[in-house]
Amino acid sequence: MRNVIVVGGGAAGMAAAYAAGKNKHRVTLLEKNEKLGKKLYITGKGRCNITNAGDMEDLFAHVVTNSKFLYSAFYGFTNQDMMELLEKYGLRLKVERGSRVFPESDKSSDVIKTLSAALKDAGVTVRLQTEVKDLIIRDGRCAGVLLLNGEKLDADAVILAAGGLSYPATGSTGDGYRMAKVAGHEVTDLHPGLVPFISSESWIGELQGLSLKNVTVTIWDGKKKLYQEMGEMLFTHFGVSGPAILSASSLVGKRLKKGPLMLGIDLKPALNHQQLDERILRDFEASKNRQFKNALDKLYPARLIPVMIRRSGIPEDKKVNEITREERGRLGALTKNFTVELTGLRGFNEAIITQGGVRVKEINPSTMESRLLPGLYMAGEMLDLDAYTGGYNLQIAWSTGWTAGSSI
Repeated sequence: MRNVIVVGGGAAGMAAAYAAGKNKHRVTLLEKNEKLGKKLYITGKGRCNITNAGDMEDLFAHVVTNSKFLYSAFYGFTNQDMMELLEKYGLRLKVERGSRVFPESDKSSDVIKTLSAALKDAGVTVRLQTEVKDLIIRDGRCAGVLLLNGEKLDADAVILAAGGLSYPATGSTGDGYRMAKVAGHEVTDLHPGLVPFISSESWIGELQGLSLKNVTVTIWDGKKKLYQEMGEMLFTHFGVSGPAILSASSLVGKRLKKGPLMLGIDLKPALNHQQLDERILRDFEASKNRQFKNALDKLYPARLIPVMIRRSGIPEDKKVNEITREERGRLGALTKNFTVELTGLRGFNEAIITQGGVRVKEINPSTMESRLLPGLYMAGEMLDLDAYTGGYNLQIAWSTGWTAGSSI
């Protein structure tokens, strides 16, 4: 039996503490907040998208950064293993569109309660409102932690799972990166990931709150296609957000620092240009004596119509039966490629994850132990690992946490 200290009571920290406890170690989980899993409470809009039920190839395909590093962790503790663990402690699960896994109750608090019960069963001591100031390094190895209140806790192994920089109000303030640097580790450049885009378009505020479903979004750098996804998106007072948009931020965020990119939205991806033209013709035929502005309610959401009219260049009071073929073609082209200039990303306050982190070459992928400081392990968002939305980032946390806790 060894003394194990886990720093951080988020997803990775709880998985690590449970695995180490089940390995019959004496485990103390230190969390600086007043409760465990504070960030888990707000994931999935408060519903907690626990993992993704896709097959392993699908999981790896959705990892953006350093997917090969996760081979041992993902196979050592799979998405199915995580689902079975939660079900073992009484949480009922459901799988939704895109293989996203949620608690049946739609309450993230039920996930925390279940994990708390698991930690208790594994004999883990949880200390809340306990902030770690520094690692204790003795004789070339990690030998414990120094708390903010001056208390020293000795340990045979320390697992750092202190999170990244996203949603700092939940306690992700970069403490883990600072401690990792003291231990000699390199931290790569840190960026907000899975974060909304900013646009400078003058009309963007008019569409605030408008959600579009089943659209295809494409991001272009000139003629080079950087990203494409079908799904749901949302207009905000500053730009665009929503599931199909957030994933793009992790891929194009660094490029965006060099200058604007163009977002193209296909509002009718199920129709090709000719089919769309036929559809517009049918709608116009049914409204041939009406004004153009009154003939679009079957084609577009009401909020979008004024912007579509202005951008089509067709006078709003023009009679539908007077609209030319060329004008109709312009409307069709705009429908298939509604463009929005993207000029930047929102900050860490709105980022779901942090891109960047402790360089994974300095971590043993089979155990999550530091290659630089024996006795120190790391897991979760602290590492330079990230994925698209859909439960994949939480699976990275569960798998790396489990690997660290079960390797000691």
